[in-house]
Amino acid sequence: MAEARTVIPIIAAAPVADQEEALYEVRRKIHSRAVHGWFATWRVTMVVVTQTLFYGLPWLNWSGRQAVLFDLGARKFYIFGVLFMPQDFIYLTLLLVISALSLFLFTAVAGRLFCGYACPQTVYTEIFMWIEQSIEGDRTQRIKLDRGRLDIEKLFKKIFKHLVWIIVALWTGFTFVGYFSPIRDLILAFLQTRFGPWETFWICFYAFATYGNAGFMREQVCKYMCPYARFQSVMFDRDTLVVTYDAKRGEPRGPRSRKTDIATAGLGHCVDCEICVQVCPTGIDIRKGLQYECIGCAACIDGCNQVMDKMGYPPGLIRYATENALDKGYSWREMVRRVLRPRILVYTGVLWAIIVATGASVWLRVPLKVDVIRDRATLARQVDEAHVENVYQLRVMNADEKPHRVMIRATGLKQLQVLSETQPLEIGAGMTRTIPVRLLAEIDRAEPGSHRIEFVIEASDAAGHPQPDVLSIHEKSAFIIPR
Repeated sequence: MAEARTVIPIIAAAPVADQEEALYEVRRKIHSRAVHGWFATWRVTMVVVTQTLFYGLPWLNWSGRQAVLFDLGARKFYIFGVLFMPQDFIYLTLLLVISALSLFLFTAVAGRLFCGYACPQTVYTEIFMWIEQSIEGDRTQRIKLDRGRLDIEKLFKKIFKHLVWIIVALWTGFTFVGYFSPIRDLILAFLQTRFGPWETFWICFYAFATYGNAGFMREQVCKYMCPYARFQSVMFDRDTLVVTYDAKRGEPRGPRSRKTDIATAGLGHCVDCEICVQVCPTGIDIRKGLQYECIGCAACIDGCNQVMDKMGYPPGLIRYATENALDKGYSWREMVRRVLRPRILVYTGVLWAIIVATGASVWLRVPLKVDVIRDRATLARQVDEAHVENVYQLRVMNADEKPHRVMIRATGLKQLQVLSETQPLEIGAGMTRTIPVRLLAEIDRAEPGSHRIEFVIEASDAAGHPQPDVLSIHEKSAFIIPR
C-alpha cells in the first residue's frame, strides 16, 4: 500500500516596500503667534534694554573720546575713561570666567534664562518677527499669505519686509564696526563714499549674519548650531526651575465649553487648544516634557494662562517649576527654598569673589607699565678706572587718559647713578615711549658678577596740579660688573 505524503504549500513572502529616511528633518516654517503676558513684557523689556545699550554706546562720549572703543590698529581699548592695553589681557580672561560662571549659575537656578531673554539670536529674531507681524499681519494672515498665489499685494509685502530687514541688518553691522572704528568717522566716510575695504567687509558680513540668522534660520540656530542646547542637561538637576506642563492637572486633555463640568466629563484642565505650540518660537509641544529645543522664553506660559483665564480655570497649568515640585507637590516657598541648594551657593560665592577681586584689581590698577630691556650688544663696559656702565632700554607705557611726567631712579647698589635724557620726561596720554638709560656704578663698591637692582619709575600728573598724585612702579633687573 502506497505511503501517504503530506504536501506543504510554499507561499511566497510579500515584498517589503522600500523605506527611505531623510538624514535631516525637512524644515517646517514656524508662524509663531503673538502673545501677551508677564513674561512677554519681560522679553520686550530685555530687547529694548540690550539694543539701547548696543546701538547707543558707540555714540556716547567720555572725556572727549568715544566711551567704548576697541582700537585694534593702535592696540588700545577704551572703556569709560579706562585705557586697557594688550598687557591687560588678564582682564579679558576674568571677564570670560565671570560670564561662564554666570551662565552656569543662571542655568542651574532657572534653566535657559540667557537664551530666552538676552541671547542675540533670540533678541534679533524677536525684532525681525515684530517687523514681519507689522507688515504681513498676525499668524493666520501670514499663513494665508504664504499659501496664497503670488499677486501684487503679496509681492509688495514680501519686498517691503525684506527691505526693512536689510536696513536693520545693515545698521546693526554698522554699529558693530563702530565699536572698533570711531563711529562718527564711519558716518563721515559713508557720506563721502570713502569706506575702507575692511570696514565694508565687516559691515556686510555682520549684516548678512543678522539677516540670515534672524530672518531665515531662526530656531534652526538654537536647535542645530548652538552648542549650549546640547550640554545644558549637565547643568540641570531635579531642583532646577524650568518651563513645565503639569500633567497631573492637565490630563486627560480634550476640547470642551466653559460650561462643561470637567469632573463629570473626566477631563483635566488642558483644553487641547495647542496655543502653547502656536506661540512657541521653536515649534515644540511643551506637553511632551522638557526638550533640548526649548529656549525657556516662557511664551507658552503666557499663552496657556490666557486660555485658563477665558475658561475660568486657575493659571499655572504650564509654569516655572522643578521636577521634584511636580512629583512631590511642593509649595512655591518649599520649591524656592530647595533652589537655594549647596551647588547654587557655591556658584554664587565663587562668582562674587571673582567679581569683587576683578573690580578691586581694576580700581587699584596703576596706569603705568614698564618693560626693562637690557642692551644685548653691550652687557657691561668699564668707562674709566673707577666706573662700570650698563645700558638699558625702558619701554614706559602710559595707560591713562592724561599725560604724566616720569622720573627714573635705580636702587640696589651704592651710589648707583642714572644717566638718561633730561628728567622729568613727559609721556602723553595712552602713549608708549622707549627711553635709553645708562646706569653707572663704582667698581670698588661691589664685587664682580651680577647684582640685583630695581628701577623705580615715578609718574606725576603733567597738568600742573599743586599736589599731583604720584604713581610709582618697581621693575627688577640686573647690573653686571665684569671680573
